[in-house]
Amino acid sequence: QVQLVESGGGLVQPGGSLRLSCAASGSIFSINAMAWYRQAPGKERELVARITSGSSPNYADSVKGRFTISRTYAGNTVYLQMNSLKPEDTAVYSCNADIRGFGTGYSPYWGQGTQVTVSS
Repeated sequence: QVQLVESGGGLVQPGGSLRLSCAASGSIFSINAMAWYRQAPGKERELVARITSGSSPNYADSVKGRFTISRTYAGNTVYLQMNSLKPEDTAVYSCNADIRGFGTGYSPYWGQGTQVTVSS
């Protein structure tokens, strides 16, 4: 069984920073892409940032220059450093990973989501 466990959300003032973490554990043979998505109330879920081994990360236009996605060398943990936060960044942030188990192909897995609220 595979789990993605997120941490690091919370309440922050505009202009502040937060760092989200997502750790994958369980019967994992390899992990391909890892990503962060977010969903604000009344809006569709959107891709925030995505990172794949051997490739440059990609970002939503709305967060370029403010957010940075990174991954541990072992590859099982992904981070999202969020700087210069704006009220419009308020959303539930969820981690996603393409994970291959032992004897299986790649499947997508999701974390439980963590709330980020940017407000004064």
